[in-house]
Amino acid sequence: MTPSFAISAETARDLDRYRKMAGMVGAAALLLCAIGGLFSPEQFFRSYLTAYVFVIGIALGSLAIIMLHHLTGGAWGLVIRRLLESVTRTLPLMAVLFLPLAFGVRYLYIWARPEVMARDAILQHKEAYLNVPFFLARAVLYFAVWLAVAYFLNRWSLEQDQRGPEPMARKMQLLSGPGLLLYGATVTFASVDWVMSLDPHWFSTIYGVLFMGGQALSAMAFVIAATVLLARTSPLAEVIRPDHLQDLGKLMLTFVMLWAYFAFSQLLIIWSGNLPEEIPWYIRRLTGGWEYVGLALILFHFFLPFALLLSRKAKRNYSFIASIAGWVIFMRFVDVFWMVVPEFAGHRFLVSWMDPLALAGIGGVWLAFFLWQLDRRPLLPLRDAHLTEALEHGRAH
Repeated sequence: MTPSFAISAETARDLDRYRKMAGMVGAAALLLCAIGGLFSPEQFFRSYLTAYVFVIGIALGSLAIIMLHHLTGGAWGLVIRRLLESVTRTLPLMAVLFLPLAFGVRYLYIWARPEVMARDAILQHKEAYLNVPFFLARAVLYFAVWLAVAYFLNRWSLEQDQRGPEPMARKMQLLSGPGLLLYGATVTFASVDWVMSLDPHWFSTIYGVLFMGGQALSAMAFVIAATVLLARTSPLAEVIRPDHLQDLGKLMLTFVMLWAYFAFSQLLIIWSGNLPEEIPWYIRRLTGGWEYVGLALILFHFFLPFALLLSRKAKRNYSFIASIAGWVIFMRFVDVFWMVVPEFAGHRFLVSWMDPLALAGIGGVWLAFFLWQLDRRPLLPLRDAHLTEALEHGRAH
């Protein structure tokens, strides 16, 4: 008889408690941010944008990893697939949470201000793309693509539980190929629209790829931390083994190196080119105190997790790899903060009280929604053709 892999009563009670706590903290933090926004709308939208870009990166990275697994297979993906699917089902919430940014376009982007456009010849040449109606229309298109891909992958995964591996496995595989291409295109344009256009005079051809690498790393770190927490109780306590965590740790190490490669490639090309329209972006981030944040990213976003994840023992230790994953998540937010905030702060390091509150607000509401989705389906795909193989992989040693 196939196990149900349903969440145990004990785990369900814990998730319900965490969900209520996260929801209350998130709602209270967003309320305080909104009150602060009445007095300083500029700062509210800046803090909100930073937190939003970070949180949606986890959801979009999870969508990409699911599609990657459907195309490549492997035991590593089966044991976290339902977690990833639950994360992707938070995308409707993120679409709703985008609405404040739609109302704050003119506070965030200088190209959205007619008086700036009127005296800037360069922006006038870009006006066909950088204008508010087209900006919002593109956002609608991005969310339509993300929601559609996530909807069908989740729907067919649930149908697979009911009808068996075929033809659902083939459908998910066929969607994942073009889905990854659509993901790459939409995330590239979204990163340009939402973050790079904060400085509409600056550009980078690797910017979208850098965001994709960061999103995959954020998603993998979040899922590893969640997997370890769920593995303390039934049903994952009988499923997750050190071999599974070692596989996931290897992937997290891969994404750490991938992010570092993209970030260094952008710096190397722009700095060696020494062009006046490109260098100021880095000068703002390497002066006035921001250079210490950049140094922290090098040391603690790359070198520290890279060194720790080289150890086979570390990747097989439940508490240790969860701690590394939690640290990577924190450094991912620092990276997003370093990319966004200097555009507003200029050549001085600046942290507003709304920055952590916006993160707690969006993150808390998002986490509550994720936990609600997690409780709605079995924690493993019940009738996937490779499920038994994935479970035996964990028991191999």
